[in-house]
Amino acid sequence: MANANVRVRFCPSPTGNPHVGLVRTALFNWAFARHHGGTFVFRIEDTDAARDSEDSYNQLLDSLRWLGFDWDEGPEVGGPHEPYRQSQRMDLYKDVAEKLLAAGKAYHCYCTTEELDARREAARAAGKPSGYDGHCRELSAEQAEAYKAEGRAAIVRFRMPDEPITFTDLVRGELTFTPDNVPDYGIVRANGAPLYTLVNPVDDALMEITHVLRGEDLLSSTPRQIALYKALIELGVAKEIPSFGHLPYVMGEGNKKLSKRDPQASLNIYRERGFLPEGLLNYLSLLGWSFSADQDVFSIEDMVAKFDIGDVNANPARFDLKKAESINADHIRMLDEQAFAAACEPWLRAPHANWSPESFDEKAWQAIAPHAQTRVTVLSDITANVDFLFLDQPVEDEASWAKAMKEGSDALLRTAREKLDAADWTSPESLKNAVLAAGEEHGLKLGKAQAPVRVAVTGRTVGLPLFESLEILGKEKTLARIDAALAKLAA
Repeated sequence: MANANVRVRFCPSPTGNPHVGLVRTALFNWAFARHHGGTFVFRIEDTDAARDSEDSYNQLLDSLRWLGFDWDEGPEVGGPHEPYRQSQRMDLYKDVAEKLLAAGKAYHCYCTTEELDARREAARAAGKPSGYDGHCRELSAEQAEAYKAEGRAAIVRFRMPDEPITFTDLVRGELTFTPDNVPDYGIVRANGAPLYTLVNPVDDALMEITHVLRGEDLLSSTPRQIALYKALIELGVAKEIPSFGHLPYVMGEGNKKLSKRDPQASLNIYRERGFLPEGLLNYLSLLGWSFSADQDVFSIEDMVAKFDIGDVNANPARFDLKKAESINADHIRMLDEQAFAAACEPWLRAPHANWSPESFDEKAWQAIAPHAQTRVTVLSDITANVDFLFLDQPVEDEASWAKAMKEGSDALLRTAREKLDAADWTSPESLKNAVLAAGEEHGLKLGKAQAPVRVAVTGRTVGLPLFESLEILGKEKTLARIDAALAKLAA
């Protein structure tokens, strides 16, 4: 059932290149908002000055636009909760931290890193939980002053309740966390900089986010955030606790979580290879969700109409590159001819194309494009498929040459040249019959007879439909290439 009050957020950090797991999270949030007629908030979590970069920020915006995502509130769009970059909201976090301290919901912790490490090690050795032990939880004013006199800097810790926290995860059902597994945690660094543990829930509260859909790796922080929300509601900062849904891990090779460092994780790789946004999003939507038991290929509009977070599977999803390519190929077939020809344009120019701009023949491209559309898996495949049309000579592929040019190929090529010379060059069927007849004279079926012709003309053993390709290349160039091949064989 549609719910226009739904407000979700996508809040990446601008560090490095966007990766497919991040895109899957954005997709599920966006689809959920669009399905319910709700609001999709795009927020930038850029409080880590050491790792965040403006270049990564710009890449994020460019990637979201390329994928076709739109956002109702956020950078370059604005909205009632501006600004949407955390680096510009520091005063808000400082104010909330002071309110939490004043209300006794948080406290100053003067423990040094060395002291914390030593106590954690001792707890582990004793078989006890190794989280923060509450050492500074009930410090007297005199103890605090003594620590200050020693020159110790204090972080701010949130005071967790001494009772279990239970919530219903939209993907995983009811979950309970006991107090010993969720100790008091830091929300402000000693230098005054707010931590993710504070800024993320505060922004969600102030932006009135209703549903937090995020990766499973953040599940352990959810009870901390729920406790903080309850405190923020008491302080009048938040109105309600959002519903949480934790999306399954995306697994890579060797049953390991797909990390940013995995080669197949980078969104840029798929964009550079010529995945269609629709094809990539279709595949990523299947990482934890399914459209139906018997349909894997669908439009993004159809996904939005059907998507519900309750249908997401909690089990890890494996990233399968071959399936991603197959689904992308299906989306390429679904384009109309004009859209396909236009989508291929970047791969028909430098730096992808290995021919000069003046060698490109628009008429030949438009003629070959419909035949190419059924043969490519990603758009970058088009370059090698059509280069024979625009190069002076076909690409020399010695492996293809060795495979096709068997003993007797020279005699076959001479016969084929003779019959092609006499054929009707306005009909691919006539060109096929010419090569078929040449093959019959040499005791070969069409498949074996056309292989030397294909390599002589295109340089490769596989490619687009041969006889349509010959017609588009033209009689003069085709015969000249067969002559060149015969000369090479004679040498």
